Amino acid sequence: MKRILLSCSLILCATPSFALNILLSNDDGLTSNLKALEVALTNAGHNVLVSVPCTNQSGRSAGLVVYSKDKLEATNDKEINKEGGCLNGVAKVGDPAFGPYKKAGYENYNYIHATPVVSVMYGIDVVAKNKWGKMPDLVISGPNEGQNVGSFNLYSGTIGIVQYAGSRGIPAIAFSAGMNTVANPGLNNPNSTIVANQAVRLVTEIQKNASQGKLLPSRTVLNVNFPDNVTPQTNFAFAKIGSFDEYTAKFDKDLSSGYTPITQATAAQQQDEVVVSKNKISVTAMQVAYDARPTTQEWLKLRLRHLFN
Repeated sequence: MKRILLSCSLILCATPSFALNILLSNDDGLTSNLKALEVALTNAGHNVLVSVPCTNQSGRSAGLVVYSKDKLEATNDKEINKEGGCLNGVAKVGDPAFGPYKKAGYENYNYIHATPVVSVMYGIDVVAKNKWGKMPDLVISGPNEGQNVGSFNLYSGTIGIVQYAGSRGIPAIAFSAGMNTVANPGLNNPNSTIVANQAVRLVTEIQKNASQGKLLPSRTVLNVNFPDNVTPQTNFAFAKIGSFDEYTAKFDKDLSSGYTPITQATAAQQQDEVVVSKNKISVTAMQVAYDARPTTQEWLKLRLRHLFN
C-alpha cells in the first residue's frame, strides 16, 4: 500500500513539470487547424493561449504592421469588408482592434488586427504576461493551411512567427499542412485533427528529450511540414530546406501576384524537403536570421582576404 501511495505521489509531483505554457499563433486567423491543435495540446495537459491575426495574413513574412489601433473599421479593408469583421465571427466592425475573442466558446483565444509577427508579439508581451506573468515555454505557429517549403519560407507569416520567437529566446515550432486541412464552416475538418495529434506527438518527444530543461538549442526553431496524405501512422523524417519550389511567384500585368506551377525537379532537388514532405512529416532545424553556414563563411573570407589585410 505504501509503495502504491509513493508511486501516486511521484506522478502528481511530476505533472506540473510536464505541463508547458504554450502560446499558439498563426497567419490565418481562426481556422479548423488552429482549433484542433489548441484542443489537442490542452487535452495533452498543456496550458495554451492563442494570439492570432484578425484576418488571413498569409504571405506577410516578418512584416510589422498594425492595421487598426483602436477599433475594427471596414474602410478600404477587403478582408474586414468581406467578413463584416474578423474571420469566422471572432469580432465585428466597431469592436476593439485587439483583445479576447467576442465569439462564444473560445476561452483563452485572442485576436489583433495586425500582421502575424505583431500577433505573436501581442501574445508574448500582453496575453502571456497577463496570464502567466512570464514568457511562454514554447511558441507554436500554425498549422498553416498549405505547406511552407523551399524558398516560400521567405514569404511565410508562419515562419516569420517562429523566427521572431526564436530571436526572443523562446523555443518555437512552425507546423504547416496540406490544403486539404482548409477550414470548413464548422471548423471541424477531420484532417486538422490528424495533423494536431501528430503535432502533439512531436512536442511530447521534444519535451521528453529536453536537455537540462531546454526544449531546443539556443536560437534554433523548427519547420515541420505535413504531407497532403498524412495519417495517424505517417512517420517523421529529417529534412533540409529544399531548393525546389512547386510554384514560381511572379508579378502579373494585372498588378496581382501570380503563381506558375513547376512540375519537374532535378535529381538533386528530389532529395530535399519538398519531396520528403510529400511522403513523411518533414522536420527541419532552422537558425534565427540568415547567417551563412561555417563553410560558406570560410569561402567568403578566403576570396576577400586581400580586402581586409
